[in-house]
Amino acid sequence: PVSVGMSLDIASIDTISEINMDYTATIFLRQRWTDERLCFDGNKSLSLDGRLVEMLWVPDTFIVDSKKSFLHDITVENRLIRIYPNGTVLYALRITATVACSMDLTKYPMDKQTCTLQLESCKK
Repeated sequence: PVSVGMSLDIASIDTISEINMDYTATIFLRQRWTDERLCFDGNKSLSLDGRLVEMLWVPDTFIVDSKKSFLHDITVENRLIRIYPNGTVLYALRITATVACSMDLTKYPMDKQTCTLQLESCKK
């Protein structure tokens, strides 16, 4: 198994829809793991074009209750791949996702809602 570290920053919560029971957020997802096959000599990291991600193994992370989502691609795909000499890979991307959130509005307008953002990965 590969141990993958993750961090997630919410850049913005764009909309909250009580009618559709969802919210839309833009997030920055960063993942880090080590792949010994990518070790190289040197003391500086390599930053790769996001299009090269198709040539590397990356975790198959997904947002559990996502109704729809997209990767930003203006002016290029908003993905970063940085490889360090010891084979550590940093993979970062910007995603906007609409995520389901069951809301209990019976106490509106004095209600309080809690919406989660869960990430999972499938084993292949």
